[in-house]
Amino acid sequence: MYITARVRRMLQVLLQAYEGITVKEIATTLDVSERTIHRDLKELEDLAKEFQLNLVKRAGVGLSLEGKKEDKDRLNKELMQTAELDLSSEERQAVILSILFEAQEPIKLYALSSELRVTTATVRNDLDQLETELERYNLQLIRKRGSGVQIIGKEASKRAAISNLISQYVEPYDFISLIKQNIQKKSGIQTDKISNRLLGLVDADKLHVIEERVEQARHELPNDLADSAYVGLVVHLALAMERLKRGEKIRFDPTSWKQLQGTREFAIAKKMLLDLEVSLDMDIPEDEIGYITMHLLGAKLRADQNYLIEDTSMDIAFKAKALIDHVGNQLNVDLAENAVMLNDLVAHLKPTMYRLQQEMNIKNPLLKEIMNDYRDLFDIVRAGVLEVFPGISFPDDEIGYLVLHFAAILLHDDNKTDLHALVICSSGIGTAKMLATTLQQRIPEIRHVDNKSMFDLQELPVGGYDIIVSTIPLEGFDGEYILASPILTKQEVHRIKKAIRQKKLTVTKNPANREVHGMISTATSAEEFIGRLRGVEVYSRVMLQILDHFSIKSLAEKRTTKDMLHIVCTELAQEGALSDPNQVFQMLVEREKLSGLGIPETKLGLYHTRSNRVNRPSFTVYHLEHPVTVKGMDDRDMQMQTILLMLAPEETEQEALEIMSLLSGMIIQGRERIQLFESGEEAAIKQLFIEEFQKLLNEKNLL
Repeated sequence: MYITARVRRMLQVLLQAYEGITVKEIATTLDVSERTIHRDLKELEDLAKEFQLNLVKRAGVGLSLEGKKEDKDRLNKELMQTAELDLSSEERQAVILSILFEAQEPIKLYALSSELRVTTATVRNDLDQLETELERYNLQLIRKRGSGVQIIGKEASKRAAISNLISQYVEPYDFISLIKQNIQKKSGIQTDKISNRLLGLVDADKLHVIEERVEQARHELPNDLADSAYVGLVVHLALAMERLKRGEKIRFDPTSWKQLQGTREFAIAKKMLLDLEVSLDMDIPEDEIGYITMHLLGAKLRADQNYLIEDTSMDIAFKAKALIDHVGNQLNVDLAENAVMLNDLVAHLKPTMYRLQQEMNIKNPLLKEIMNDYRDLFDIVRAGVLEVFPGISFPDDEIGYLVLHFAAILLHDDNKTDLHALVICSSGIGTAKMLATTLQQRIPEIRHVDNKSMFDLQELPVGGYDIIVSTIPLEGFDGEYILASPILTKQEVHRIKKAIRQKKLTVTKNPANREVHGMISTATSAEEFIGRLRGVEVYSRVMLQILDHFSIKSLAEKRTTKDMLHIVCTELAQEGALSDPNQVFQMLVEREKLSGLGIPETKLGLYHTRSNRVNRPSFTVYHLEHPVTVKGMDDRDMQMQTILLMLAPEETEQEALEIMSLLSGMIIQGRERIQLFESGEEAAIKQLFIEEFQKLLNEKNLL
């Protein structure tokens, strides 16, 4: 059976659209005109009938394929087989890239045309388009007469391009299922030629071992892994092992290496590679640890609340605050007091900075929609990035992710409603928050939204949710869900509202459902109550420790920064805050070597660290009679007259870290607060702490 590439892709889109899809949405997905789609509908309808499926058109809803599941599976299987014979230009280019990345020598044009069953002229045209795409990764497509075609560039750039290629054509759920070797059992779906070709770039025998180790690391990390990051990490490791075997070495920047060493993710990455060395019986260079750490740092599904206490985060927090101020000023909106915005941006920017420094660009699949829907905001954020990060080039894909963070806050709606939604999103914090915010804004019935990973599905009490929305197909998942994009279209909103109405009718007609839902709610309430009690105890203890021991002291004699840090550590040890002042002193000195700790345009220096030699959280202020010159967070020299010293134990409760993060974020939130810390008024600063603590407890519903 012959099916053209475009009709095949139209059918695949319709098979994934559970509630219907408009002609406009199909045209946008395929990047063709609506007229072209209308022209192909007759051919599509005839093909569908051969599989006992009907193409149904409904006003206000769009098109849908209706029929038995087994007939849809039969059609899907046929489409996969047809794909081997007829590829679209994008699919052809993906195959060309996979061949070129796999080859260690130049490939001749006739070999490519023979493999793809097209003319050499078609291959030349594809290569012209690929040349521009490869430039995004700082890679060159070299064409030499008589030799052939070859991709030239850094190994890190090649790996980044291959990883993005795989993520573009292989669904996360399908990928993990393939690794676990049970995709046929779970869903009956077969992978097409593109997926097989791309997965052929990694060693299948090693995939299972690597995935098991990544799964173990997932439970060791302080935060959930985004699905796309999970797959990205497995792919990166598999590529690394395969290319190391072929002698392709990677080099990691020594300065970035030092910055990463203090993170928990670095320790997990190091352990992971040591385990893999044993399991796979191969030597793995230490440089790989840096890249694995960056994957782990960029892999968080949700931002935690302790970023600003981490050793490498305050300088990024300063820049994030400057970006927030820029956007707020341009839009005439006050974003200065939004702690959630600051925390989320730091969570996003931290791995982004590492990626950009290592030229590991990523592709943003939502970029076109973001630029269409938020063009003005995109331009404002881009201008802000140029101003705040003058020495770093941010590609549009990265700016698009930053725009999602701002859009999520700007669109936030405080309407009180009563439905609970579950969002399954593969792309991480920004897209998940964007979808959650858009859901609450466009559908007032939704009150709570939980962001989860597809890996959590088997363990979640999904019956406790009124609606489940996913940005990726959940093959093998038996429950009902709506497939939608992070930027909800009108048709997707219509489908979600319709599903909510049906859910309400079902629950009303069936008292048993209501009872089960109530049981889940009661169980959750009991767990929440116990958690709340524990939270009250931890918050209260840490807040009292900080307030009871808070003080402002003066250092009268003229000394070096190192001498002053040694003095204050000794004093804190005498007060019982530290068990080993010398070790904490050394950590503070080493931290200062990594990057500046002075807060630009102030006379403040923020020194902070976490150590197992710190007995309790503490925040102390030291006023210097003789200012000293230190390096600021913007890498410029500045005069420091006040030392803000913030210390926390290495192993401590999440609530304690949240409080320390609150304190550090408080310092850079506005000129008035900076002046307060510079003034040295102990009573006024203590009162500010009390007000912020009270606000936090109110937000947590603990008062």
